[in-house]
Amino acid sequence: MHEYSVVQALINQCEDIAKQNEATNINKLVCKIGVMSGIEIHLLKIAFDTFKEGTMCQNAELVINEQKLKLECRDCKKVFEIEEIRYYCPNCESLRVKVLDGEDMYLMSLEMN
Repeated sequence: MHEYSVVQALINQCEDIAKQNEATNINKLVCKIGVMSGIEIHLLKIAFDTFKEGTMCQNAELVINEQKLKLECRDCKKVFEIEEIRYYCPNCESLRVKVLDGEDMYLMSLEMN
């Protein structure tokens, strides 16, 4: 389960940011996770709850915003978000699409004190 290594890296990143800002506690993390990131959100939450003990994140709330797949058609130039995982334009049915968002995980914000 690679979510464990993702959570460990996330906690390390949060602690580094907190130390740079002279914070002693992290209260809330907001992450954006794309549907095509390969991360199982429920497993990530379990891993976070497991590994946050004894860290600056031990009392932190983890908020996850799931990012739909956002594509741009290279033919008709339409930009669209889709619920389903399909790489074609719903407007012109072209298969020539470019992924704009939905394949990554980002730490969007931290609340610290």
